[in-house]
Amino acid sequence: MKLEENQAFLTFHESGSAIFDNGNCNRSEGLRSRNSIIISQAASRSIFSSKISPAAERVGFMLGEHDEEEKEESLPRLFTQLNELFTVNEDMEWRETARWIRFEEKTEDGGERWSKPHVTTLSLHSIFELRTCIEKGTILLDTKKGSFKEIIETVMNRKIANNTLNEDEKERIMYTLLQKHVHQPKKSRRKTMTNMITSSCRGKKAAEKSAVVELSETPLKEQLKNKFRKKIPDGTEAANILVGEVDFLNRPFTAFIRLKEAVLLGSLTEVALPSRFVFILLGPKVKMKAYHEIGRAMATLFTDELFQKIAHKATDKEELIAGIDEFLDELTVLPPGKWDPTVRIQPPKFLPSPLKRKQMLLRGSSCNGSLHHHEEKLAHGHPHVSEELKKTGKFFGGLIKDIKRKAPWYWSDFYDALNIQCLSAILFIYLATITNSITFGGMLGDSTDNMQGVLENFLGTAICGGIFCLFAGQPLTIISSTGPVLVFERLLFNFSKDYNFSYLEFRLWIGLWVSFYCLILVATNASYLVQYFTRFTEECFCALISCIFIYDALKKMINMTYQFPVNWDYNINHVTQYNCKCVFPETANYSLVNATLYNNSDSCFNGDIPPLNCSEISQSECLEFGGHLEGNSCNYVPDIFLMSIILFCGTFLFSMSLKKFQTSRYLSASIRKLIGDFSVILTILFFCGVDFLCGLETPKLIVPNEFKPTNPTRSWFVFPFGGNPWWVCLLSGVPAILITILIFMDQQITAVILNRKEYKLKKGGGLHLDFFCIAILFIVTSFMGLPWFVSATVISIAHMNSLKMETTTSAPGEQPKFLGIREQRVTGLVVFILTGASVFLSPVLKYIPMPVLYGIFLQMGVAALGSIQFTDRLHLLFIPPKYQPDLIYLRHVPLRRVHLFTVIQMLCLVILWILKSTIAAIIFPLMLLALAVIRKAMEWFMSLHDLSWLDDILPQSDKKEKEAENEETDSSDSEISELKYQDKMPEINISVN
Repeated sequence: MKLEENQAFLTFHESGSAIFDNGNCNRSEGLRSRNSIIISQAASRSIFSSKISPAAERVGFMLGEHDEEEKEESLPRLFTQLNELFTVNEDMEWRETARWIRFEEKTEDGGERWSKPHVTTLSLHSIFELRTCIEKGTILLDTKKGSFKEIIETVMNRKIANNTLNEDEKERIMYTLLQKHVHQPKKSRRKTMTNMITSSCRGKKAAEKSAVVELSETPLKEQLKNKFRKKIPDGTEAANILVGEVDFLNRPFTAFIRLKEAVLLGSLTEVALPSRFVFILLGPKVKMKAYHEIGRAMATLFTDELFQKIAHKATDKEELIAGIDEFLDELTVLPPGKWDPTVRIQPPKFLPSPLKRKQMLLRGSSCNGSLHHHEEKLAHGHPHVSEELKKTGKFFGGLIKDIKRKAPWYWSDFYDALNIQCLSAILFIYLATITNSITFGGMLGDSTDNMQGVLENFLGTAICGGIFCLFAGQPLTIISSTGPVLVFERLLFNFSKDYNFSYLEFRLWIGLWVSFYCLILVATNASYLVQYFTRFTEECFCALISCIFIYDALKKMINMTYQFPVNWDYNINHVTQYNCKCVFPETANYSLVNATLYNNSDSCFNGDIPPLNCSEISQSECLEFGGHLEGNSCNYVPDIFLMSIILFCGTFLFSMSLKKFQTSRYLSASIRKLIGDFSVILTILFFCGVDFLCGLETPKLIVPNEFKPTNPTRSWFVFPFGGNPWWVCLLSGVPAILITILIFMDQQITAVILNRKEYKLKKGGGLHLDFFCIAILFIVTSFMGLPWFVSATVISIAHMNSLKMETTTSAPGEQPKFLGIREQRVTGLVVFILTGASVFLSPVLKYIPMPVLYGIFLQMGVAALGSIQFTDRLHLLFIPPKYQPDLIYLRHVPLRRVHLFTVIQMLCLVILWILKSTIAAIIFPLMLLALAVIRKAMEWFMSLHDLSWLDDILPQSDKKEKEAENEETDSSDSEISELKYQDKMPEINISVN
């Protein structure tokens, strides 16, 4: 079969539907014309020809050549506006019918409101017709004209020079294009309501005044004051598309103009933006809405990132056509009758990267080999391999590099905190920190006979936290008492008690040994080992800490039933029978009671023989003077526990709801963001008010009000000798190994989580510097007898989440982009200063109910647990396959392998919990270390391909790494890293505009 016959099979539309098929063109000519379009665009991917067109090669070279430049300076965003020609009372006017930044917005019927942003759906025929318009039309690239009229005259003169236009047509086209332009600005709610009331008062006969203005050479007042400008990013340029039908042309008039410098074209655009592109299409009347669809196709091309680059850098018509062909190569066609084209497709949350399309264009060129190799390395690489973790081979080399890396950012860490978002973070993390200090301080006091209690926890948090925030490499880390360290402290105290050791002195020597071991790890750059802490290890540890937060919050609430028991036997029908009396024994000194309580006046005692009871004496006074209570209501306790449950659950649900409110469509984006930032503070204030109005004596936050040790037998300085035998200082080195492993795992896993690439930290981390600070702080806390502090995973994650930054302006339908974290030292520093000053703030803090703070604890634990992939995979165990969500790893990994990975991770979590909760807790640090070994062992029965999607690839030798790179992978392997990072992205509070 001949090639011409093959082309015929690609034809799908009749010649009469083409705007370039006039009466002089027969069906065969139109057929050949359209077939040439299809064949030319598919030449680079046709099964009949492997030859790449020169224009396509130039496009590929053009995109590859400017990659490095675009990294430094990206192209400006385009605001595209579609204007169509309408006839009104025998007059012509241009009306704005649609606009694009990322997605399409149409003017609804009646022209009084814009539609919701949606993905543009095009007919394939309209793109082919657009290609013909570019091929047969006039192309002006890098023209220097400064007004719309001058641009049109230049196009007309070129048409006349080419004998494709006469003087009469020139005048009529000029007249048509310079007619008045009507825009559709978005009206405020107040103005809309005013217009509704005004129109109803005037009645049906009252005609609205037209807001039409003549085309002006300067921007109009309405353009300059258009509120839609706030949603357009700075630096955006305009692309104007004008399409319409006229009766004086017998063939289409097409022009594509690119200006050398973007200039304001008067009142042409809705918003006063400098214009870069102008596309004009005028032609004879046709049966279908061909011009409208071609205009939409042109606008959609302008929203495509790759075509934008081609349109900016093209040097001739062929390169523009090649850009359209590239767009057609990646087009997906939906068959008619299988979907409803009137349904508007909602914008996606994440837009795919043009990397794969660019890779297709660059395939076969010299630059493609390095790009593809880089992508494979990224896909099989490890996300923690960064400059700060490379082996230096020098003593303290990693620490020195961390200091040099962080020093230039040090002063900016203070003035970068000048934002109201930091105030919200300070209040939130402060309340979380003092709650954590009270909770763990109380448990530590119970475990150590108050040798370390709440006050020691407060003081240690303030001193160590302040020092850490001032000098650490990652000041966003919040250090505090943690569950694993508490387990070790409990075992250490019991051991000291059993063998008659001085607990604080024994602990001092252990702390000194731990500090020594930590300094050795810093000196030998042992933080390099965090490369083996993959998602498997991180999620097990994060899930454990989150479960501890949830468990402690629930446990504290359940324990309230003992302090405030529920009145199960209360019967309202017996209310008249309930009473309680204070009864004194016959031998009581009534005169003393009478003199003390009532000053010998108005006494309920009469003479030397008192009555058997006195209702005016309080319970504490009755017991103080030897009386006792009698009556069936003496043990009555108000339903404080029920109120506490309401406060606890209400705080949790209310704070979660306010966080979700930030992604709702109510109120403006700025108000929603403010509510989201202060959601925790608003929740606490609200439920403190609820508790105050109810008047029940729910348990309140109790903060120590003086700097005295919790146990009066100890002092603020621990002496290293005198309490234990001399050999204890040597024996202490053995348990110090276990606590060193625990501290290293706890600190570095938290640091790895906080420094992951998806947080987009610009100032870098400092794992060696952080661990060095922890080593020094161990010396301080050990000599002062204060608790040992290390990074608190859940609170640190909450701190990071409270400091997320997003783009302040976003196009309609486009989700605000996550910009990173507001990196600074002020929030943590102020939090720890306030923690130390809490002793003086007790008159204010005493009004905060503890159930409210436990609710915040629960919210933090649930939020941290819900942010890891492990939770999603747990849900998959209970969801039938046909109802499972379309998760990226489910497309590439068999379901049974996903379940196997999840079950192993769940078993490790259960083992960690059992070890933490039993007498076997002494080997808990070793089990944390064993997580990395278990993950390495999983490579024996799971492929690297499956593990690369479910986890991260562990570092390998160069030989093994080359073998892994040569493994057979599918064509989407180059996007593994991007998709995995997107899947692991922290939860972003998105504001919908």
